[in-house]
Amino acid sequence: MRHMTSLLSNFLYSNSLNTRLIVIMLFLSFIMVSALLVIYSNSEKALSREIERQASDLTKAIQIGVEEVTASVGSTDEARLANYLKELNTKGIKEISIISNADEIVASTVPSKIGQPVTHKRKELIIKAELGEPVSEEGSAYNVILPVIAGNTQYGYIHLKINKDDLNKLMKENTLKRITAALMVFAIGIVMTLILSRHYTMPIKQLADAAVRVAAGDLNQRISVSGKDEISKLAQSFNHLVTKLKETRSLEERLREAEHLSTLGQLSRTIAHEIRNPLNFINLSIEHMETKYAPQDSGDRVKYTNLIKGIKQEVQRLNRLVSDFLDYSRPMKLNLTEVNTAEILNDIIDLIWAKAEAEKIIIKREDNDVAVLRLDVELFKSCMMNIIANAFQAMSDPSIENKVLTIKTHKTDESFTISVIDTGIGIAAEDIDRVFEPFFSLKEGGLGLGLSMTKRLVEEHGGSIKVFSEKGKGTELRLTLPFC
Repeated sequence: MRHMTSLLSNFLYSNSLNTRLIVIMLFLSFIMVSALLVIYSNSEKALSREIERQASDLTKAIQIGVEEVTASVGSTDEARLANYLKELNTKGIKEISIISNADEIVASTVPSKIGQPVTHKRKELIIKAELGEPVSEEGSAYNVILPVIAGNTQYGYIHLKINKDDLNKLMKENTLKRITAALMVFAIGIVMTLILSRHYTMPIKQLADAAVRVAAGDLNQRISVSGKDEISKLAQSFNHLVTKLKETRSLEERLREAEHLSTLGQLSRTIAHEIRNPLNFINLSIEHMETKYAPQDSGDRVKYTNLIKGIKQEVQRLNRLVSDFLDYSRPMKLNLTEVNTAEILNDIIDLIWAKAEAEKIIIKREDNDVAVLRLDVELFKSCMMNIIANAFQAMSDPSIENKVLTIKTHKTDESFTISVIDTGIGIAAEDIDRVFEPFFSLKEGGLGLGLSMTKRLVEEHGGSIKVFSEKGKGTELRLTLPFC
């Protein structure tokens, strides 16, 4: 039975809802029919036993009656009949009477009838018996008239009254049992149906509730999936739909951000051009003033020269800020060429070693993995130089004794990774997610466009950039680029 239940569970788990419902209904029908067959079979057996008992009683009654009729000298033993009827316990045989050929009751289990002539009704029963109808129904009993013939001589008749109440009672009891059994089986079927309906409607209710919450804007909904039926497929479709909605929402947010940045870029270009024109005029005017209005006195000339130099530096700084604005807002066009990663890293090291030596920074290279990538060489160098400049600045604190810049490479089947690791002051955990945001800077006077431009350039190459840092323990920027 346990094995059969296990097989049924596995079958239901692996088939469609329609098949499962059909199998469940067939299974319930099989149980109901089996239960009813068992109950009906028992009832039929009980009824058969009762009929056999009554037939046996009837046979014995006929035997006693024949013995009485054929008794010697025509004498009968009424007490014997009465005792026998008591032995039958009044079941089946209600009365035994012996009628002579002279239509007189010569013996009976009812003493008051002995010696009485037969009634008109009983005479009709005798006539019917002689015509071939020995059994007739009378109220709650059957009248049976049997002639007693020995040899060629007829000795009389045996009249039996058979009580049919016991048989009717048994049939009613059996009918009641069958109805009760049928009601119980149907009740069990209804209970099982309710349980199964709850089992199958609960996931649908969960889906409906989750759909309502999603419609209200909560996209953090997920339905657990178990099985392979239609409800499970619906749950999978729902989860897929919610995932797509979340992606769509994220895409809409990025689109709004892109529109915002596009508007900001247009504004930046306009402002940059408007600022650059006066800056150029100021720069030309300063150069003109430097040569034409220089004081004759040597002391004043030094002060004047320092003043002019400071003004020029500020003008150049403003010009660089304007250039950064223009570079950030300008559409990026890549000039891709195949380049060996070892060669491009060698070029970058050649550019930074002097500054590293001046600031007592040790450069370590762990770039045993080499690959050929399609890159815009100049833009990629600018990107790496920007990352290294940030690393140098992070290690510029006088309290940092061990200043090490590590450049590592790692190659997989699908991508190539370059890591730039410093031992600087690190980044606070709450600021890590913001380092690539435009105009966010941890440096005094910084514009906050360097890492934003770096991230944009890496993504234009089809790669990604991640930052790992811990306050006081340094920072790692990891660039992952795809192969050609």
